[in-house]
Amino acid sequence: MTDHSDATQSPDSSTQAGPQADQRSKKLLARQVARYLIQNPEFFADHLELLETIKLPREDGRTVSLMTHQTNLLRERNIEMRQRLDQLLHNARDNDQLFLHSRRLILALLEAENVSEASGALYQSFREDFGVEVTSLTLFGPLPDGHGPTGDVRTSSRAGAEAAVGAILRNGRTVCGVLRPAEKDYLFGRDAEKVASAAVVPLANQLGILAVGSSDPQHYRSSLGTLFLSYIGEVLERLLPRLLEG
Repeated sequence: MTDHSDATQSPDSSTQAGPQADQRSKKLLARQVARYLIQNPEFFADHLELLETIKLPREDGRTVSLMTHQTNLLRERNIEMRQRLDQLLHNARDNDQLFLHSRRLILALLEAENVSEASGALYQSFREDFGVEVTSLTLFGPLPDGHGPTGDVRTSSRAGAEAAVGAILRNGRTVCGVLRPAEKDYLFGRDAEKVASAAVVPLANQLGILAVGSSDPQHYRSSLGTLFLSYIGEVLERLLPRLLEG
């Protein structure tokens, strides 16, 4: 009697071998197709009708045709480009407004005949044109005799300034952020309680200090650009000595 046990393959083993072989064949075929397309990038140019049959997966699990995918991609890019253009136009309008407001402020400062008129023009422009909630200009005394009225400008001794805001003065650059209570009290006086964040400009030659404040703690952040405020500080550094001597 012949034993056929070695020659007989169990149904389970043949069933398992079939799918594995099919999977290996599919992977091999996929690599071959990919290699062919890489070597022949013009293939779809000669077979445009195939592009409509290609399906791509989406994040929601569904599939879309390649043509639909390309259309959606172009639409998204178009929306992004429009948003960028709108932002550029918005920035351009903001820059135009900034230039006009700055020009008006500088002319008003140049026309001022005394410290009071200069400070009035500065405070009004900051409040009405630039939306500054609290403005403070402090000059270090003693001021020269016959300098005329100072208006809203506060005066202080250099020693008092060193005691209250010495770190800011020694830094010598415009600083932004949240101030210490003693610094706020010195710079803004009775308006100190309104100020949650501030930008401070030390004026050169121990002339004084310019400060602006906001009730929003995030408005004057440490990363906020200070170019404009520093620019106004430089204008005051050149203007105020002449007005104090007049």
